[in-house]
Amino acid sequence: MSTILYTIRNSSHIGAFATATDNLLFIGSGILEKDKKVMEEALSVPHVDLTISYSDLVGIFSRANSNGIILSNLVEKEEVERLKSLRLGINVGVIGSELNAVGNNIIANDKIAIVNPEYGHEEVKQIGDILGVEVLKGPSMKYKTVGASNILTNRGMLMNNRSTESEEEIISRATKLKPVLTTANTGLLYIGLSAVANSNGAVVGKETTGFELQRLMEGLDLSS
Repeated sequence: MSTILYTIRNSSHIGAFATATDNLLFIGSGILEKDKKVMEEALSVPHVDLTISYSDLVGIFSRANSNGIILSNLVEKEEVERLKSLRLGINVGVIGSELNAVGNNIIANDKIAIVNPEYGHEEVKQIGDILGVEVLKGPSMKYKTVGASNILTNRGMLMNNRSTESEEEIISRATKLKPVLTTANTGLLYIGLSAVANSNGAVVGKETTGFELQRLMEGLDLSS
C-alpha cells in the first residue's frame, strides 16, 4: 500500500482533480501525464481521462464506486458519450440537481453512499441506482458537503475534525467502519478535497503534516 504527499498544478487540493475506486482512477484529461502515472502507481489502478464541462475538476464534479460514476449536470453530452464509449462495465449517470458539485456532496464505497441532506428523494434514488448501493443522508447540519469534508473507501473512513460524537456514531453504524477524525493540508477540514484514496493507497496534499498523515493512514487502514 502506498501513501504519498503530492501537488497537482501546484495545488495541494488533490481531491479536486480526481476520484478513485478500487478499479479505476478518473482524472482530468488535461492533468500532466507524469502526475497521472504517480497517482496510478500510488492507487494501483489504471486511469481514465475525463472532463466535465471541459473542466479538469473531476473530483468536484463526479463521484464513483466500482458499480458506477455520477456526473454533474454541468457535463456536456459529448463528454458523457465519450465515457460510455469506453465500455468500462459500470453505470454512467447524470443527476439533475442544483447541488451539481456532486463530488463535494457525495461520498461512496461499494456498499453505501452518504450524501448532502439537501438532496431530494428522487435524487437520492438516482444516486443509489447509479452506484448500486444504499444511500444515507448525512447527519451533519454544519458540514453538509460530505464529499468535500470526509473520505470513504472500502477499507476505512475519515471524518473532519469538527464532526460530533453523534455524527460519528451514526456514520459508524451505517458504514460498519470506525471513522477517524482528522484534518489535512495543515489544519484544513476539507479532507475530501485534500486527497484521493482507495483501498490500495492515497495521494494526499503536500501541505499535510506528519501527524495528519498518520491519522489518515490509520482511518483508511493503509498502515500495513
